[in-house]
Amino acid sequence: MDLGVFSRGNHVIKFKEAASWSLVWILCAMAFYLIIDTKGDLIHGIDSYAKLEILHKKFADHVPLVPGDFQQSLQNYRDNMSLEFITGYLVEYALSVDNIFVLILVFSSFGVREKYFKKVLFWGILGAVVLRCIFIFIGSALLQQFDWIIYLFGAFLAYTGMKMFFESNDDDDKIESEKHPVVKIISKFLPVFPRYVGENFFVKKDGKWMATPLFVVLMIIEFTDLIFAVDSVPAVFSVTKDPYIVFFSNIFAILGLRSMFFFLANILHIFHYLNYGLALLLTYIGGKMLAHHWLKEIGFTNTHSLIVISTILAVSIIASLLFPKKKPEPEEKVNPDPTPEHN
Repeated sequence: MDLGVFSRGNHVIKFKEAASWSLVWILCAMAFYLIIDTKGDLIHGIDSYAKLEILHKKFADHVPLVPGDFQQSLQNYRDNMSLEFITGYLVEYALSVDNIFVLILVFSSFGVREKYFKKVLFWGILGAVVLRCIFIFIGSALLQQFDWIIYLFGAFLAYTGMKMFFESNDDDDKIESEKHPVVKIISKFLPVFPRYVGENFFVKKDGKWMATPLFVVLMIIEFTDLIFAVDSVPAVFSVTKDPYIVFFSNIFAILGLRSMFFFLANILHIFHYLNYGLALLLTYIGGKMLAHHWLKEIGFTNTHSLIVISTILAVSIIASLLFPKKKPEPEEKVNPDPTPEHN
């Protein structure tokens, strides 16, 4: 629908259009939240108290069940699923901001014309949906077989968050296009045409098909999302063990990524503390995974986690607005000694 009905033709996405579509995708996620809260049992086909007990033990043993009252127990389970979905969605949506930083860098480094951003992002996101699906269900299978993997995920996220927090942000980062590993791999297996050919990913030259630089950029975006999935997918597993909830929260965040890219691309520099907020968010999630047994014993729930996550993001955004980044003062030009004037 997006590609064939709403998005015919390439054009530059303006701020107003991006804001409207961002709102549409957020409303879609909120609508899905309500669907889960009322019909979430359909995801697993829960039709009896016995089946509910099996899923309760497998995915959500912290949810209170009411023996003898199937409907109330089922609603408690739905409420938990919807809370896990919205928390996971918020985590994914926040972490996708970091992805936007990299996308901006990729487009500028490879000199992609702005009117082609939309098409590249569409196919990039479509590929990301498939890759995330595979990544999530493999991760879920591993977690169900090996409980200790959650500690591995937690340690990795905590390390990534702390590393991200202490690394300085360099506004002048640049990707060296010719040295990028994806460029080298594609060049080995596919002939690459030396210049862009409109919106085409492939072009036929002398009877032979060649990949255009736009296809190379698309593959770099797919590769980038795979790298980010290593952080973001385990982060949602800290919220829920249910692979379907992890999948839905990931997909709704990814589907809104394109419109959010155009919405934030020109104003992202305003939120200069957001990177620190995301680093703190990853560190918190990693710590939560490492201490999940202890947190469970003291009654730390997903509601508390949602409050912590929302607070971290809100504080980083508000701090960015209250304490804007100082613009570097222009250097004074020092003129050399002037030549003596003659009348």
